[in-house]
Amino acid sequence: MRKENSTNALNEKQILDSCGMAYSLSILGGRWKPAILCNLAHQKMRYSDLKNSIVNISERMLIAQLRELETDKIVKRTVYPVVPPRVEYELTELGETMKPVLKAMSDWGNLHRNITKEDKELLEVSF
Repeated sequence: MRKENSTNALNEKQILDSCGMAYSLSILGGRWKPAILCNLAHQKMRYSDLKNSIVNISERMLIAQLRELETDKIVKRTVYPVVPPRVEYELTELGETMKPVLKAMSDWGNLHRNITKEDKELLEVSF
């Protein structure tokens, strides 16, 4: 845990308070959140289905990332009072507003991946 008054914490706060893009990336960033959001953008999912749809994510990490997204009001967790317990996750109304952003990021990522792949292939051919 970082000290609240450390230079690093104060710099981060200043950046997050003044730059919407940095603030957005602080919520969406990380290795697993994009995969979680990609899955939930299409449908609500039970915990086990979400876990099975994201290859190599540990239970601990999935739970931690879902809690962060829930705290940020992006994901809603619903627990049904049945035995065994059933838990479903879905995007909140605020999370739903992110769909165009997530789609644009996905499109840009695919474009960039293809361009850099073509550049790499051209370099390999020229040598």
